[in-house]
Amino acid sequence: MTVAVLTIAHGRHDHLRGLLAGCRRSDRAPDMVIVVAMSDPDIEDLAQDAWPGAIVEHLPTVDGALPLAAARNRAAQTAISRGATALVFLDVDCVPSPGLIGTYASAMEEATEPSVLAGDVAYLPEHERPYPAGELDRLAKPHPARPVLEPAQSQEADDVRLFWSLSFALSADSWTAIGGFDERYVGYGGEDTDFALRLQAAGASLVWVGGARAYHQFHENRMPPVHHLDDIVRNARIFHSTWGRWPMEGWLREFDRLGLVRFDGETLSGL
Repeated sequence: MTVAVLTIAHGRHDHLRGLLAGCRRSDRAPDMVIVVAMSDPDIEDLAQDAWPGAIVEHLPTVDGALPLAAARNRAAQTAISRGATALVFLDVDCVPSPGLIGTYASAMEEATEPSVLAGDVAYLPEHERPYPAGELDRLAKPHPARPVLEPAQSQEADDVRLFWSLSFALSADSWTAIGGFDERYVGYGGEDTDFALRLQAAGASLVWVGGARAYHQFHENRMPPVHHLDDIVRNARIFHSTWGRWPMEGWLREFDRLGLVRFDGETLSGL
């Protein structure tokens, strides 16, 4: 099995260094590292300094918005074209635990049907970087809305909509069966839930796995994400036209409460 670690980045240079430092500490090193830089030429030298041999692809922004779906597709296509049979996706702000890559690889070897694997993600507090490598488990707090399993445990998800792209893995064959991310989604929001429904429609399952923890490095978050309002509204409409339901309803209702859009659970309109 040839395992590729894939990430996409725009800015967040210290986060990328943290991710690649985690790869260096892995019990099972990746066979290749693919980074897709979105309108950030400085990432190439940074990535190759931190991981000699890292493969860096470049994509431009689209009308100022980050092409997150297209960037993940480019990463997968690049890895598969270079012989990868197993794909491990990590957001740039995630640090893999030492067991993450090996656990994902073992679970993929044991899978008998198309599946997407997801380990738990634990959130690190604000801290001077680099985080102390031996302290990550003590510092990080698991997300309360996702299961935390013991190593060697696995559990099929009851609701595929809990999929998130922070940390997941799948075989190249499963990727091909699902068809990747829908590149109509540009900018923040919606593409994860769309991918979840695509994997379900392809007959694949979402499986939580223990022992594949990722540590989410701290960064400021604005909630609700009003700075992504235009992206979220545009992507929500794409999602609704595809699946006949609204994604991100909590955010849309909060935008409605703030007077930024009109959303009643059935229709969405701007002001």
